[in-house]
Amino acid sequence: MAKPEPIFTRATFQFFRDLAHNNRKVWMDANRERYQECVVKPFRRLLEEVSPAVLQLDSRFETTGRTGANFSRINRDIRFAKDKTPYRAQMYLKFSAPFPGEGETGQLYVGISADTVTAGFRIYAGSKRKESALAVIGDARLLAQPKWIAQQKKRLSKRYETYWYGAVKGEWTEKKGWPAGLDDWKKLQAWIVRRKLKSADATGANFPRDIAKIFRELYPLLQFTSLND
Repeated sequence: MAKPEPIFTRATFQFFRDLAHNNRKVWMDANRERYQECVVKPFRRLLEEVSPAVLQLDSRFETTGRTGANFSRINRDIRFAKDKTPYRAQMYLKFSAPFPGEGETGQLYVGISADTVTAGFRIYAGSKRKESALAVIGDARLLAQPKWIAQQKKRLSKRYETYWYGAVKGEWTEKKGWPAGLDDWKKLQAWIVRRKLKSADATGANFPRDIAKIFRELYPLLQFTSLND
């Protein structure tokens, strides 16, 4: 049996470093082919290799490879960018839980930037918390199972870091650690549970298998917060 080949190489990380230092349209236009080879193609290959494991978790996950659905956008909306740079020096592969309407829902994700590799679960309330999965599904679930957060903390805290955001006078404030039951949950605007990996992990042949394992371990968080069944 042929030895599996790594998906990512150092060239992916170098591209993001160079983009961070040359974040201008003229540079990006001159490096489009490099962007396709070093970022787009390996991320699409990662999607192909991880998708079977993701679909085993839930066959409703989208795996079509559309930007926005599975891949984050490299272009930024500079209206909301403080430094007005036009590109993001990072890329995410994501799988979102199905959720009716336009409300935010939970995701399993893996992201790569110039110096960072992360994989995990995240959920955001968005601009209208009451319409998000966090409120529509998660609030009721936690009321019915108030010990659930403590159970997940016991199961995952040794292998994953977590932080969340609460709204204080309309401003998001980052909180380290696990939400402390119902009181924190009512303030919750975003929640991330993730593992930080090394660049050497991403450039190893076993990276898709490692990501699939992380997704399996964190899928119960997505189920609890985002899926009705």
